[in-house]
Amino acid sequence: MIGAIADDFTGATDVAVALRRRGIRTVLFFGMPREEAAAEPGAVVIALKTRTIARDTAVAQSLSALEWLRARGAEQVYFKYCSTFDSTVEGNIGPVLDALADALDVPVVPMTPSSPEHGRTQYNGYLFVGDVLLAESHMRHHPLTPMTDSYLPRVLEGQSAYRAGVVTLAQVRRGELARRLAELRAEGVRYALVDAVEDADLAAAGRALADAPLVAGAAGLAGGLAAARARTEGGDVTGAVPAGPAAVLAGSCSARTLEQVAAMIDAGRPAHRLDPLADPDPGSLAAGALAWYDALGAVARPGGGPAFEGSGAPLVYSSLEPAALRRVQEALGGERSAAILESALGLIARGLVERGVTRLITAGGETSGAVVSALGVSGGVIGPEAARGVPWIFTPSGLSLLLKSGNFGDPDLLLEASR
Repeated sequence: MIGAIADDFTGATDVAVALRRRGIRTVLFFGMPREEAAAEPGAVVIALKTRTIARDTAVAQSLSALEWLRARGAEQVYFKYCSTFDSTVEGNIGPVLDALADALDVPVVPMTPSSPEHGRTQYNGYLFVGDVLLAESHMRHHPLTPMTDSYLPRVLEGQSAYRAGVVTLAQVRRGELARRLAELRAEGVRYALVDAVEDADLAAAGRALADAPLVAGAAGLAGGLAAARARTEGGDVTGAVPAGPAAVLAGSCSARTLEQVAAMIDAGRPAHRLDPLADPDPGSLAAGALAWYDALGAVARPGGGPAFEGSGAPLVYSSLEPAALRRVQEALGGERSAAILESALGLIARGLVERGVTRLITAGGETSGAVVSALGVSGGVIGPEAARGVPWIFTPSGLSLLLKSGNFGDPDLLLEASR
């Protein structure tokens, strides 16, 4: 069994569907599992929310997940982080990996954030977003994890107690990954950042690392491992796209989410923006948004109720352009403003479900985590993808969730998924 530990909820769905595409039966849990899988899975993904929390807490939660997975037979552990290597200067990628590697007594941990299908590639240890270096991309201005250094060994060594090195693209393509790992081990290097610029590079790495006890990276490398370990062929995710009343909750401030929010507004969808400067109380922000939604329903349907089944769903968002976001953070503080909005979005999600919404589309890892936690969703079955790496999740309660990482999807993803 492959056991994956993801540092946010959208990343967990991304890695789960990467495994499932290869025919590996994959179970996804949100938070520490409160139940056993219904049948023996080929992979289990535990979605944590550890990317930006206190380091000690992130480490403790990750070790608890590791213990649960090992007790149930995980032969390979995969630590999933974002393809843009999202982390603060202090962590939490480095501290969590240090703890996992120590617990498993792994001398060298191979890893890469490369995900070519999403425009993330690593070359000579440098991470590119599209055709620009990470530090020159939109990630330089991320509100919680601004990435100002593109050279990943240096970034990781700043967070970890151990050294980091590189497996070059030439070494990967010559089939020398295993030999290079042995060299790094002999040099006392614990983390091996593996170059990959094409899916074929990740497939080659997956074959070489099929028996590695601990591997880390974005969903791309997980897909390479799954291809090497798959028990069946042709494992495309199947299932009907869900129907029913829908709503979109967007909290990400990534460039792609801003495009997707604009596409919804330009299409004439009802939209309500959460403004923490005007009202910093999460409960009051949520009450205002739900009153707005109720008013839309009362106009569309006498007597109220869900007003958007079979038509365009409404949007509630807190996404802001960089300049506006800076003003909010300067006034309220980065952590406080994020906490206000995540709490409000969680309360709004709960209120929407109480009002009959059966499809929730969320944009942003922190937003998705807040929504799933507020709803008490423990996990679900992976369904069809609305975009690459963005699958529908069918929960036992009948609620369907689409949890979108901030940078994922075409500009019309939110618009199309919520029709």
